[in-house]
Amino acid sequence: MPELADNYEGMEQKGLKMEFFAKTDQGKMRKMNQDFLFATGDSLGKFPNLFLLADGMGGHRAGDFASRYLVESLTSLLKKEEELPLVRSLEKAIQKMNKELLRLSQSNVHLQGMGSTLVTAFVEGNSIVFSNVGDSRAYLFQRNRLRQVTKDHSYVEEMIQKGKMIRGSEEYQKSKNMITRAVGAEEYLEVDFFEEEWEEGDLFFLCSDGLSNMVDLESMVQILKDDSSLEEKGEALITLANINGGKDNIALILVRPGRKEQG
Repeated sequence: MPELADNYEGMEQKGLKMEFFAKTDQGKMRKMNQDFLFATGDSLGKFPNLFLLADGMGGHRAGDFASRYLVESLTSLLKKEEELPLVRSLEKAIQKMNKELLRLSQSNVHLQGMGSTLVTAFVEGNSIVFSNVGDSRAYLFQRNRLRQVTKDHSYVEEMIQKGKMIRGSEEYQKSKNMITRAVGAEEYLEVDFFEEEWEEGDLFFLCSDGLSNMVDLESMVQILKDDSSLEEKGEALITLANINGGKDNIALILVRPGRKEQG
């Protein structure tokens, strides 16, 4: 397995030229890093490429354990899965890990209450398939416009959908870290999936709330539009999150799906 906090560039896959940057940062306020990620542009089992990002929760070192164990176990499971279509393979593996994390949480006093967000992506042909649990996000940058693809599973988003809260209000700011879904929190877990078509020149990224809570959409767009390398864009996003307070761990996977080969 690659060193998960390193940067990766220039990975190639069949029919695509893929480039990506992946990094976690402890931030300025936290004593440990509970974010964990995996990124590969090479095939993993049946997957042509795979990007996973998790933000753990729980006291002591439980959150750190949850995110790391989730990501490492998922990569191991998906490497072996050969029978099911890709989306079903991924959902099956996530559901299995949900039950496993819940079992560990209930059987080990040091891991009680642990869980983890999860956001994933893989590129297959002209499509990007995303999934998410919790408030870690996926964004698509297309034609100089940035759009959040995933929907947060959080208390504030539920209240906004019901018309009972205004985004950005004082109440919103106080409650925005309360999530309503997490891997390992309950026996039943619903995983959301999204499929997007990509075009040449597009970028997409996965991130934890340590980035999305610290960097506004307009600032993200300015960095992504800049004539700089993928690594420079990624480092700039993380640096700005820290400049703006760095109140949480920061995790980012920034991907350029590639250029379609001619002929």
